[in-house]
Amino acid sequence: MKNIILASILLFSAAAHAQENKGLEGKLATNAAFKGAEANKAAYNAIYQLDSNNPDIVKKAFRNINNVLNDPRLQGKLHLELITFSGGTEVMLKDSPYAEDLKKLIDKGVIVVQCTNSLQERNLKKEQLYDFIGFVPSGNGELVIRASEGWVIVKP
Repeated sequence: MKNIILASILLFSAAAHAQENKGLEGKLATNAAFKGAEANKAAYNAIYQLDSNNPDIVKKAFRNINNVLNDPRLQGKLHLELITFSGGTEVMLKDSPYAEDLKKLIDKGVIVVQCTNSLQERNLKKEQLYDFIGFVPSGNGELVIRASEGWVIVKP
């Protein structure tokens, strides 16, 4: 009798496991077929926040922006801004190695701006930064305003 009960439990367990795997296989196929969200809006707005001078973070920010610019779903629909403040201020200094990267972003339509509060905190003058960037009074203020307008804030 114990053997019959044990065999029944094993058969029930195997059947339940097979049913779970069948459901999982369907979910795996559904997941594999997913192609991402559709970009149904006429425009998408995002502001990238760069507050670090860590070269890996800076490169990641540039890469993130270029990746979104190259997303075929968003072609012709993007309004992007890069705001630097705090440690990110160093990216904008004339002796930084990022001039060409910044110019390429601007050429692609990205607005590139620096927080003037961070200049004051670091005793820097606008003349020490690239002459092709814009300025805002406060980086955090820019983020607050953009967020209230519905912009997505991206922090690489």
